[in-house]
Amino acid sequence: MDFFRAAILGIVQGLSEFLPISSSGHLILVPALFKWDDQGLAFDVGLHMGTLLALLAYFWRDWLKMFGSGLIDLKDHQLRMRSYRQESQLLWLIALGSLPAAVVGLLFESWFEDNVRQPWLVAITLAVVGTIMLLADRQSRRDREMRSVGVVDAVLIGLAQACALIPGVSRSGATMSMALFRHLSRDAAARFAFLLGTPAFVGAAILKAPDISDATGREYGELAIGFAASAIVGFAVIHWLLRFLRTRSLMTFVVYRYGVAVVTLVIGAIRVA
Repeated sequence: MDFFRAAILGIVQGLSEFLPISSSGHLILVPALFKWDDQGLAFDVGLHMGTLLALLAYFWRDWLKMFGSGLIDLKDHQLRMRSYRQESQLLWLIALGSLPAAVVGLLFESWFEDNVRQPWLVAITLAVVGTIMLLADRQSRRDREMRSVGVVDAVLIGLAQACALIPGVSRSGATMSMALFRHLSRDAAARFAFLLGTPAFVGAAILKAPDISDATGREYGELAIGFAASAIVGFAVIHWLLRFLRTRSLMTFVVYRYGVAVVTLVIGAIRVA
């Protein structure tokens, strides 16, 4: 790999991690499209650490409020969670919603990485989940805000997040779709999806950080470029998407997913022929 490819893949990660179009799918499709060698697990870990930094930088005030409120309520009310403030309850709901992805990731992530990284499969999942996003967006009443999120919502959205281990699904696409099926507003769906994704990013970074130690000197330079690109672009995308969804639907991303799926299958068919 060279520094140019590292920057391109960092930009792809920053764009596709938070837009509902699947970062894992694009990190498979882009190298396959240009016939680049696989960038390797260590580089992917660096890219995901970049987007984790973007999440923490954007939502640090939310996390500070939740942890501060949570500690005070735990001291004052012990485990009587109905007495907790909204910020404290949200922290526990995020913890609950993170469990499905943690369990599925620990049990099956290696299997997914070894068996479901084919471009044709990414194309299919892009189209299928695009259809789910379309249905969720059209049938949702979108009359609920973050303060109304409860245990059932957290569990169901957490289960949707666990499905994102399959390339092409998209963590944000799956979680926002389930939140819309639960009639959250688009803005609230995206915000809860981003907050829910943060613990999953932290866990993955901790588990996979040792893989970076195998990198060589030049590879560390490439990692740094990819990390910086994914963090900067990711931060900008979070800000843009939250504003975009206040007035716009998910249709743009649905059309994009269909288009990428078709192009991928056509290119694959041409190359096989």
